[in-house]
This record gives sequence, C-alpha cells and structure tokens, in this order.
Amino acid sequence: MTTTAGEIDLRGDEPLYTPPEERIPFRSVDPADAWPLIGAGLSSLCLTWLIYERLTPLTGTIGFGIAWYATFLLIAWFVARANHDKLRARDQVVRIVMWSGGLALIVPLVAILGYIVLKGYHALHASFFTKDERFVGSLDKGTSGGARHAIIGTLEQVGIAMCISVPLGITTALYLNEIGGRLARPVRTIVDAMSALPSIVAGLFIYTSFVVVINHGQQNGLAGGLALAVMMLPTVTRTSEIVLRLVPGGLREAGLALGATDWRTTRNVVLPTARTGLVTAVILGLARVIGETAPLLLTIGGSRFVNWNVFKGQQSSLVLFVYNIFHTQTTAEQWKRGWTGALVLILLVLVLFVTARVIGGRGPAHIGRIKRWRLARKGLA
Repeated sequence: MTTTAGEIDLRGDEPLYTPPEERIPFRSVDPADAWPLIGAGLSSLCLTWLIYERLTPLTGTIGFGIAWYATFLLIAWFVARANHDKLRARDQVVRIVMWSGGLALIVPLVAILGYIVLKGYHALHASFFTKDERFVGSLDKGTSGGARHAIIGTLEQVGIAMCISVPLGITTALYLNEIGGRLARPVRTIVDAMSALPSIVAGLFIYTSFVVVINHGQQNGLAGGLALAVMMLPTVTRTSEIVLRLVPGGLREAGLALGATDWRTTRNVVLPTARTGLVTAVILGLARVIGETAPLLLTIGGSRFVNWNVFKGQQSSLVLFVYNIFHTQTTAEQWKRGWTGALVLILLVLVLFVTARVIGGRGPAHIGRIKRWRLARKGLA
C-alpha cells in the first residue's frame, strides 16, 4: 500500500514521506521579484523625500541616504512578505544588505582606480620606463624624464623582501602547525605582535641596527629590502598557518599510513594541497609592503638615477618617487609624473598578482614542461 505525502503511518506519529523543501537561489534574482524591488526603491525614495524634505526640518545628503536605505529595506520586506512567505522576505532583505555591502566596497575602489588612471595617463609614455630623472629640472614638462630608476629599485627591494620573508614565513608556519613544541606559543605571540608593528618602527629598527651599526650610516637598497621583509614576514606567517590548518587531517594520516615520514608527507601532500592558499599568503604580504613609504625614507635615501647595486649607494622606489614629487614640486606639470608613477605602481602590483594567481591556480597534480621533459627522457611519461 502506497503512502501519499503527509499521510500518517498508523504505527507512529511521523509521516512516511516528507516533500523536499524548496531551495532559495541566493546567487540569482527571480525575474518576478525584480519589478517589485524597483517599485520599492522608487516608493521609498518618494516617501523619504516627502518626510525628510517637506514634513521635517532635516537636511543633509548623508542623512537622506541613510533614511532612504532604511525605508527601502522596510518596504522591500513588506512587498516580499506579501508575495512570499516570511522566510523568503527575510532572505530578500539580507540579500539586499549583502549586495549593498559589496557595492559599498567596489564603488570606492573603482573610483580611486579611475581617478588615478585619469590623472596618470597623460605622462605615460615609453620614455617613462627607459629614462630616469638625472637631467630633469623643476621647469621641465611632465613628459620629461622617467621613473626607470624607481621601477628597478622597487623590484629589487621587493624581491629581497620576498626572498627573506616567504621561505622564513612558510617554514615558521609549518613549525607552528605541523611540528609544534614548547616554542610554538612564544613564536606565535611574537608573530602576532609583529603584525601590529607600525611601518615607521620597522624602518627605525633597520636604520639603527643595520644602517648605523653594520653599514656605518650608508643607506642602500638592501636596507630597504630588510625593512620591507620585517613588515612582510608576519603577514605571510599568519596567513600560511591558517591555510595549513585547512588541509584535512585525513590526508596526513593517509600519507603516514603508506609509510611516508613526516617530512615526506608534509612535502608531497600538505604543501601541494595548500599551494593556492600559500600563494595567496604571499600576495597578501606583498600587498602589505609594496605601497609603504615610511620605512624606505630611513633606509634607501633616494636617488634620481639608476643604481643596480643594492649593496652600495642610495636607491629609489616608486612610492618614494611619488612622495618626492608631491612633497618638493609645486607645478602641475611635475605632478603629472607623480600621478603616472602611482599608475605604474598599480600596474606593477596587478602584474605580480596575476602572475602569482596563475602559478597558484595550478592543481597539486600539475606537471610543468621541464618536469614532463625529464619524465619523458626516463621513459616515465
């Protein structure tokens, strides 16, 4: 004998069959709800204007926007409640709040990028990447000279910081998450304290300990790279530790059950699984330091021409290049180079981020061309 939906079994109080619940699509909007939302927005705007501008003595754009947004949420809830159930109405309001938060983050970012592009493209030309400021004066045009010395200095200093902080940060995270021990707690405390370290303090530390004591007061690119490494290290360490915690423990147990040592399990199982997250940790650390100016003011000194040697002589960087232009120059023509320097810095960060994401987006089983060629020579591929 078959039992229909909701039919009660004589042997118990629970139904033998429960119809599946209807899922709410949270990533899409029902076309039937689009027009009610538009109507809720327009009606809330009219109602807010009537109350805010006519019936009360309130003024101000910010207050009007807050009042309109609150009224819009209220009317949207009532409209959704009239068309659907209480759960769908609540989901509608929460979805509007989440989308509004996303727009509140995206709109300022797009506005900043658009403003920098609008200001900086005027002096963006080929010579900006091939010339320095050796023969540029305060009365020259904004298209004179370039920032080749600053671009080279930025790449060298950030490269030094990455070479120091990335291996040290990942190995520290492996110690904290995979090994542990008596020193795990004090090491984690030190890393947490370094995360809140002001950038000027990192610059002062490298200036007093390296520039003054070791380098006899001589500023160079190596000192700038060390200052950036001090700031980049805690970000890479903390993010890498969080990523390693997300690796399922079953993978470690499977590796150990197959007879692999702890080191081989970590190298062949844990690290490949967490590679994308580790690349993200490097990206976050890079974003933390690439726009810092305060530590570089005390360590690299600044220069108007190219200096390839990070161990001898002062260097420049893109952030210091922009800072010096807006700090010392007073003409609009000179400021064009400053805006172009900021634009090039954003493009440089974009290139580094895209490269890191391409490398980190490869799966754990990815085999590169060189490794595939080696396997082919051995007859294994």
